[in-house]
Amino acid sequence: MKFRVEKCAKNIHNLVDTSRAVIASFARIRSYSYLSSLSESSSLTRHEHQQCQDSKRLSELDILVAKIPFGTSDDEVLRSLSHDQVCNSIGLSSDLVEKLLRRFKDDWKSALGVFRWAESRSGYKHTPEAYEMLVDILGKMKQMDKMKSILEEMNRCHLVGTDTVAKVMRRFCGAGQWEEAVRTFDRLGTFGLEKNTESMNLLLDTLCKESKVELAREVFLELKSHISPNALTFNIFIHGWCKVNRVDEAHWTIQEMKGHGCRPCVISYSTIMQFFCRQGKFDRVYELLDEMLAQACPPNVVTFTSIMCSLAKSEEFEQALRIYDRMKMAGCKPDALFYNALIHTLGRAGHVQEAVRVFEVEMPKTGVNPNTSTYNTVIAMFCHRGQEQKALHVLEGMEKSGLCKPDAQTYYPLLKACFKSGKTGSCLSKLLDDMINKHNLSLDISAYKLLIHGLCRANQCERAYEFLEKMIAQGITPRYQTCRLLLDEVKQKNLYDVSERIEDLMKKL
Repeated sequence: MKFRVEKCAKNIHNLVDTSRAVIASFARIRSYSYLSSLSESSSLTRHEHQQCQDSKRLSELDILVAKIPFGTSDDEVLRSLSHDQVCNSIGLSSDLVEKLLRRFKDDWKSALGVFRWAESRSGYKHTPEAYEMLVDILGKMKQMDKMKSILEEMNRCHLVGTDTVAKVMRRFCGAGQWEEAVRTFDRLGTFGLEKNTESMNLLLDTLCKESKVELAREVFLELKSHISPNALTFNIFIHGWCKVNRVDEAHWTIQEMKGHGCRPCVISYSTIMQFFCRQGKFDRVYELLDEMLAQACPPNVVTFTSIMCSLAKSEEFEQALRIYDRMKMAGCKPDALFYNALIHTLGRAGHVQEAVRVFEVEMPKTGVNPNTSTYNTVIAMFCHRGQEQKALHVLEGMEKSGLCKPDAQTYYPLLKACFKSGKTGSCLSKLLDDMINKHNLSLDISAYKLLIHGLCRANQCERAYEFLEKMIAQGITPRYQTCRLLLDEVKQKNLYDVSERIEDLMKKL
C-alpha cells in the first residue's frame, strides 16, 4: 500500500510540474516581445530555434489570440495587432475573423479591437455575418452606444437585414431599453426594410420573451390597423401571457385569433396546456383536449407526450397511462419520444412487464425504432429494481442492433448498480473499459464524482484517489465535496502523503 501511495504522490508531482510547464510556455507565447523576437532575431540559440519552430506550428487563430493583450481597451488591441509583423503577415479570411469574434464573444474590447484591425488590413472587407456577430457581442455586454454605432456603419454599407434588426431589438430589450427596441422597429424604412407582419412579429416576440407583454399589446393595437396579424402573432401573445402567469388572457387570445380570421393550431392550445401542467391543474388540461377535438384541431404526439411527462412528474401514474388511451382514440400515432415517456411512466408505476412489452413487442409492431434514450430508459428501469443482468442484456442488444450507440447516460445506472450490489471489482472495471475503450466515451465530472464517492463508501480510497488523479490530468476540477470525502477516507487510513496533496488541491478550489 505504501508503494501505491508513493506512486500516486509522485504522479501528482509530475502532473503539477507538467501543468506549470504548459502555463509557462503559454505565457511566453502570449508575450509580445517573445513572438516579435522570433520573427526579427537573426541569431538564435538552439533552444530558441526550437521554440521558433514550435510557434510556427501554432494555428493562425492561436497566434492572433496570443497577441491580444488582456484587460485593455479596444484601441490598445487595435494598436497591438497593427504594429506586429507576425500578425500582419497572416492572410485574413472571413472564416478566420468570425472565429476570432466567436473566441471573444464575452470580451467586447478584444472583439471590437480585432474587428477594427481586420478592416484596416488591405484587401479585406467584413461580411454581414461578422458585423452581426459584433452587434450581438456589444449588445450582450450592454455596450449599447457602440452597438448603435456599428449598426449605423452597417446601414451606410446597406448590410442591415431582418436578422440584424432582430438581434438589435433583442439586445435593447435585454438591457431594459424597451423604447429603443420599438424605435429600432420604427426606423426599419431607413434600413431599407419593410414594416410588415414578419417584422412586427419579431418586435412582439422580443418584447413578450422579456415579459413586456402589455407593452407588446400596446404596440400591436397601434400597428394592427395597417399591418395584418397572422396566426404566429397571436401564438406569440399566448406564450407571452402564459409566461407572466396570465392564462385567462392567453385563452381569450384564442378567441381574438378567430375574430381575425386566424385558425388556432396545436401550438396555440399546447402552450396553454403546458402552463396548466406546470400548475398541476390537469382538469383544465383535459378540458382543453376536449376543446381541441371540438374545434377540429386534434392534438399531436408532442402534446400527448408533454402531458404524460407532466403527469408522471407529478406521480399521477395511472392518469398518465390513460393518456395513451386518449391518444389512440384521437387517432394519433406514437413516435420514439412518446414510447420513451410511456416506458418511463410504466416503470415508475411498477408495471415493468408492460414496459418491457412496449419495448420488445409494440415498438417493433408499429415500426418505431428505439433510440439511445429508449435503451437508456429500459436499462435505468432494470437497474433501479436491482435487475442488473437484465440491464446488461439490454445493453448488449443495443450494441448488436446497429440502430444507435450507448452514451454516458447509458452507463450511469449500471455504474450505480455496481456500487449498490457491491460489485466493485471486475464488473466495474469491465463497464469502465467498455465505456472508454469500446465506445470512446469520456468520463465527465458527474462520472468521476460517482466513481470517487462510490469507491470511498466501498472502502477503496486508494482506487478512488487514482480516479482523482485521472480527473485532474483530464483538466477537470473536482468539486470540494468530492475532495472532502476522499480526504476523510485517506486520513482514516493514515495515508498522510496523499492527504497533504488533497489538502493542497482543496486550497485552490
